[in-house]
Amino acid sequence: METEFSGEIWYWRGPAPHHFVTVPPELCQELKAISGLVTYGWGMIPAQVRIGATTWKTSLFPKDGGYLVPIRASVQRAEGVTVGDVVTVQLEVG
Repeated sequence: METEFSGEIWYWRGPAPHHFVTVPPELCQELKAISGLVTYGWGMIPAQVRIGATTWKTSLFPKDGGYLVPIRASVQRAEGVTVGDVVTVQLEVG
């Protein structure tokens, strides 16, 4: 599955703070449909992600019936993006 969407970077202050972009609900339905084939446990879905010219491998986090894309600090620095910025995310799963 390959797709592209735009979303706002937000910060989660939890026990392990991190930055995320929320996957839109309509794409979450598609991800749920293939999750059983690609997950490695706890609902995590391995993915290759691209923002701008930066590509990295990560795992989508399940959250409240949807999925979150974690945005590394190195990606934020490379692309000059931060909390509140809307970014275009290219996502490849499977």
